Amino acid sequence: MSIEFLITSLIVVASPGTGVLFTLAAGISRGGRASVIAAFGCTLGIIPHMAAAVLGLAAVLHTSALAFEILKYLGVAYLLYMAWATLREQGALAVPTEVGARSALQVIGSAILVNVLNPKLSIFFLAFLPQFVRADEARPLASMLQLSGVFMLLTFVVFVAYGLAAAAVRHHIISRPRVLAWMRRTFAAAFVGLGAKLALTDR
Repeated sequence: MSIEFLITSLIVVASPGTGVLFTLAAGISRGGRASVIAAFGCTLGIIPHMAAAVLGLAAVLHTSALAFEILKYLGVAYLLYMAWATLREQGALAVPTEVGARSALQVIGSAILVNVLNPKLSIFFLAFLPQFVRADEARPLASMLQLSGVFMLLTFVVFVAYGLAAAAVRHHIISRPRVLAWMRRTFAAAFVGLGAKLALTDR
């Protein structure tokens, strides 16, 4: 495994996107434990894309306009739903009085959907992973699985750091209704922006 792979992966993981945004919102609204759960869910959401890239299924998305468009607009619709639910105080920035097992599962489910419904991830990994597998590699599949595991570990660690940082300022935000309302509008706008960006992307 090269240092170039680690640096590139870190840059990709740390770049703000839907997963980072969702984890930050979880940390602010529900605290440190929920942010870790959200980071775990976002990491799980990478698995289908990793599998698609490793098995070559991402090539289908790359060549089939219909398959790509269907998955893309499902992702757009979900991001718009996240924006609406956030404004209605039922989504990513809802502030519950108690976080139970059911809400933890809801956080994981939402986090998984945030990453699963983004076809660009499959195509990204299809283009990204093979670059770091040597042409003379005896077991290329095992090498890609190893790289995928490292990428997922980096994702989890970085997202947890983001979430815990957000949780650290949670009290200062939720104790001020105006600040919380501003944060809801900001996160909702960010979800809409990411949805628009996804809608305008091509294969």
